[in-house]
This record gives sequence, C-alpha cells and structure tokens, in this order.
Amino acid sequence: MAEPARRIDLLDTAPRFTAAQADALNARFAGVSTHEMLAELLREGLAGRIAAVSSFGAESAVLLHLLASVDRAVPVLFLDTGKHFPETLAYRDELAARIGLTNLINLTPDADLLAKRDETGLRWSYDPDGCCEIRKVAPLAAALVGFDSSFTGRKGFQSKTRAGLARFEIDTTDAAGRLKVNPLADWSADQIEAYFTATGLPAHPLVEQGYPSIGCSPCTTRVAPGEDPRSGRWKGWDKTECGIHVEGAATELPPGYDPAF
Repeated sequence: MAEPARRIDLLDTAPRFTAAQADALNARFAGVSTHEMLAELLREGLAGRIAAVSSFGAESAVLLHLLASVDRAVPVLFLDTGKHFPETLAYRDELAARIGLTNLINLTPDADLLAKRDETGLRWSYDPDGCCEIRKVAPLAAALVGFDSSFTGRKGFQSKTRAGLARFEIDTTDAAGRLKVNPLADWSADQIEAYFTATGLPAHPLVEQGYPSIGCSPCTTRVAPGEDPRSGRWKGWDKTECGIHVEGAATELPPGYDPAF
C-alpha cells in the first residue's frame, strides 16, 4: 500500500509544490472518489490557495457542480477572450446562476497588448499561437500569481496528448512550482454523460450541434462521429492546446499588467 501523502501546510511553508508532493497526493487519493477527494482537499487546505480554470465548454458543468457541492466560493477563472461563441457566454451566466457560483472572475486580455499585437482582431487566422498567448496565456498567468494551485477540467479520454493524465501534477508553465489538479483525469465520456443525466445539469447548446470541444469561435469546428473530441480545435494547424497547459508557454507579462477582475 502506498504511503499516504503528508499534509501540506502552505500557511507555514513556501506556497509552491514539488513533484514529490504531487506524487504523494496522487498516492494519498488513489481510489478515492472525486467528490471525497475535493472535499478533503478544500476543507483541509491541502492545495493552498486554489482557483478553478473553466472554459464553460462542453463538459465544464461537471467539475463546477462538484466544486460547488463542496464550496461555492471557490474562485472560478474564465478567460473572456473576446472571441467566444455567444452561446458560451450565455451558458456561462446560466450555469453560474444554476450552480450558485459566488466567485466567478472574468479575465480579459490587456487592451494595450491587443492594440499592439492584434489590432485587426485577425491574428487567429495566421498565428493562432500568438493569438492564444495574448488572449489566454498572458491573462491567466497574471491571475494565477495569487494562487498556489489550480483545478482544470482536463480528462484523459479527450485526446492522445492527454491520455494517462494524473490527478495531481506540477504546472510546467509556472517556474515556481504551482500545483495543477485534474479531478476528472480518469473519468470516461460515459461517466460525464451519466453525471449530466443524474444531476439534470444543462448541456452547452453547441454540443448537440456537433461541437464536443468548444473554444473560441474562429478556431472551433464541428467534429464528425468517431473523431477525437478535440479534433475540431485549430483544424488545419499543427496545434492541439491553447497554451495554458503547455510547458514553455508561460509568457512575459507587460509592465504593470493587471487582469480585469
């Protein structure tokens, strides 16, 4: 039997984590239900100051509902890129009200940075990595400075690049060793669907239109049955992630940059 993880008291130690601590948390919560893990994690403060990063996409409701069932005040960071489908923004508002989230934080790109590097708003069409850096990576990096860890909704079944995802890992985009928690890492598509059915949570309106993975509207297309759920993201480009979960994607923030809270 694996040795249980020690309690990580971030009030008395440096507010960052090591790979060994992430491994210890994976061992401690091996075989523990997702809800029980979240309850213990939040109530005991094992992850320090933590926020959830949510796209309010196709499957986001599951994690948000689980978190709200433990603590509705968990900060939820939404990257309002200015390029979302109108349906996503409406779904964000509906879901937040339905679940009772009390700490939804909308992050927006720096206006000066947009003016300098994406004046026409068309950077996505010739440099999607650069567009994601301005509209997602930089605002999130600035917002996460105040947190020790973050929840993500990533799941192993979503793509080949996410297969084998662990519940706890070190955020490779953060040199200081922020912890990244993936509560649904080992959930299957059937489990996600069953949770929606059991709770009566509303589905994102674009799912039934053939969008199993939903990002910004210019870079999201429909997916044919049987295709990788994320194959509709950045179709035609050698790109599978926006950058917020990719090693080396951390960006230098503009002087005095402050996300719009």
